[in-house]
Amino acid sequence: MEPNVLEIRNLKVSFFSDEGETRAVNDVCLSVPRGRIMALVGESGCGKSVTSYSILRLIQKPGRIVGGEILFHGRDGRSVDIAALTEKDQQLYDIRGDRIAMIFQEPMTALSPVHTIGNQLCEVLYLHRKLSRAEAEKQVIAMLGRVGIPAPERRFRQYPFELSGGMRQRVVIAMAMLSEPELLIADEPTTALDVTIQAQVLALMKELQHDAGNSVLLITHDLAVVAQTADLVAVMYLGRIVERGSVRQIVKNPLHPYTRGLFQSLPGMHPRSEKLPSIRGSVPSLLDIPAGCPFHPRCDFAQAGLCDCGAPPPETVLPDGRSCCCFRAAEMVARFGGQEEKK
Repeated sequence: MEPNVLEIRNLKVSFFSDEGETRAVNDVCLSVPRGRIMALVGESGCGKSVTSYSILRLIQKPGRIVGGEILFHGRDGRSVDIAALTEKDQQLYDIRGDRIAMIFQEPMTALSPVHTIGNQLCEVLYLHRKLSRAEAEKQVIAMLGRVGIPAPERRFRQYPFELSGGMRQRVVIAMAMLSEPELLIADEPTTALDVTIQAQVLALMKELQHDAGNSVLLITHDLAVVAQTADLVAVMYLGRIVERGSVRQIVKNPLHPYTRGLFQSLPGMHPRSEKLPSIRGSVPSLLDIPAGCPFHPRCDFAQAGLCDCGAPPPETVLPDGRSCCCFRAAEMVARFGGQEEKK
C-alpha cells in the first residue's frame, strides 16, 4: 500500500450567514499518495476549491472548518493535523508555501501588480530558505527557464501585466515549485488558457512532478485534463465524494450515475449527428440539500423509497478497489461493471 502525503478525514467546512449554516464540504475523506497525481473533479460549486483552500487554511470568514482532520505526513516522518492548528501557529507558516504549495486559478490575482516577477519569486526563498539576494536571484532565474519562459533574466525584472496569460501561469507554477513542495495543489490551473497553452502547461506540470517526485492534487472540472494528467480520480458532488478510483477505472467505466452523466456529456463521446446528452436539472442549493442521496432528483436510476429518504448513501468499496457512494452500487456494478465506455 502506497504511503500517503495527505489524508483528509471527515472534513466539514461551513459558511455562516443570516440564512443559516451552509455546509460547503460535508464529511469528505480523501487520500493523496506520495508521488502521484490525484484529480478532484465535479461541477462548479460542488466544493472542490473549498476543499483545496481548507488544506492550507485559506478559508475566509464567514467560512470555517467545523470538523474533521487534515493530516499531512512529511518526508521527515512527522505528521501534522493542519485542521487543528491555530492561524498564528508557526507550523502552519512552515507548511504553507513551502512543504505544501498552491497554483491558484487566476494568475493575475495571485501576482502583485506593483512588484516585479523577480521580487515576488525571491520572496519565497527569503522566507523559507533564508538565502542571500544573489543566490535567490540565481535560483529564480533558473526556475523561470525551467518552466519554459524565454529570456528569464529579462522577465525577472518585468511586471505581471507585461506578460501574456500563459507566461503568468508559468510564473505561478515557478513560484509554487521553488520551495520543492511535497504536495502541490493546482486549482483549475488551465481555466483561462487556450487549448495549445493548456497542453503545454499540463505537460510542464507532469514533467516537474515526475522530476521532483512530489504529489499533486489537481482541482478541475475538465475531464479531458483528468484523462491526460491524473493517476487517481475522486468525483465530488454537493460537498461529498461520490466515487473514487484509478483514472482508467473512472474514465473507462464510471459507475456512479453522476460520474456517468459527466462523461456521457463530453462531445467526443458521441457522433456529430447525435444530440449531446446532459444531466437534467441543476445543482441544488446548499441550504436545501435533498434527503437521501443528494443526486437523486437528477438521477435516471433513482428508486423511490430508497434513494430519496434517510441519510446519504455510505461508501461502498468494490472488489476492484474503487469506491462508490450509491444505494444501488451493487446493481450498477452488475449493469455496467463489465462494460467500458465507447471511445
